[in-house]
Amino acid sequence: MTDSDNTAKQQFKIGELAKRAGISQDTLRFYEKNALICASARSASGYRLYSNDDFARLNFILKAKQVGFSLTEIRELLALKIDKDKSSCQEVKDLVDEKLANVDARISELHRIRASLALLSQNCAGGPSSASHCSILEALAANEQTGAPQ
Repeated sequence: MTDSDNTAKQQFKIGELAKRAGISQDTLRFYEKNALICASARSASGYRLYSNDDFARLNFILKAKQVGFSLTEIRELLALKIDKDKSSCQEVKDLVDEKLANVDARISELHRIRASLALLSQNCAGGPSSASHCSILEALAANEQTGAPQ
């Protein structure tokens, strides 16, 4: 058996795979629970065993998570990756473009929130006096009463 055969058939227990991937065992179990990864085999004593292919799949999951994909989206990407011959690159690009549009919308919302917070802060003198006449609390209460979103 060659070294490449040993590497291809190498099996890792959950702790070994988690350490190799730089995550906790709980995170790996979470991914299993959410059907993103499963152990390739079980040892005679019942331990989960993972292969190098499982390690590659876990790295794919972690990279997808790192760029902001949800577990559901990662599941979709994995399905496309598994069925590469039946899937088009356009399908993958469409998922990325949809995610990009969602990120742009969130950024816009965060800019709006930031502007509102900056305005509240600028209109408040602060200081040690009682908050009974705090302009921030009054502005927030006024929005509550009118139901006007800010």
